[in-house]
Amino acid sequence: MDKYRWALFRGEVDKKDWNCAFWKLREEYSGIEPPVVRTENDFDAPAKYHVSADVEYLRYLVSFIIQFQFYKSACIKAGQYDPANPELPLDNCDIYGSFEAGQAFKNMLSLGASKPWPDALEAFNGERTMSGKAIAEYFEPLRVWLEEENKKNNVHIGWTKSDKCVSSQGRLVF
Repeated sequence: MDKYRWALFRGEVDKKDWNCAFWKLREEYSGIEPPVVRTENDFDAPAKYHVSADVEYLRYLVSFIIQFQFYKSACIKAGQYDPANPELPLDNCDIYGSFEAGQAFKNMLSLGASKPWPDALEAFNGERTMSGKAIAEYFEPLRVWLEEENKKNNVHIGWTKSDKCVSSQGRLVF
């Protein structure tokens, strides 16, 4: 979404190609194609709130990654996760009812907007930088299973180019 928005702001996409440029980026980065053939008469991008309201989409990526850092730390505080103990995997953690995890959240959230997010992160888990390690660790069992299933079933990984967006001149844009 952000690449699309910024390409428009910078004037990198002709107005006549706005819709197909939107679908080209959706396909390239997300593997999503339109359900039916689209043309420049359709203009689908504003249906995404983030495009029409000029809201950065990157914030969702950041929040998603950081929430797993909080989750992992909360699981450790709750005694529900131990990387050295296969009986306590991260993907099976339950912090419900944990005083320690709750207190850590309370202490962090009490900072409110008075501190930048790296300070809040550090107050909770001792780290000041965002890291994808916790999310990767959480989904590791799923990744391993998917790789095995894909090999076993000879599943193609990735996506193929679509032909579902036609420019105003009648040519396929992608």
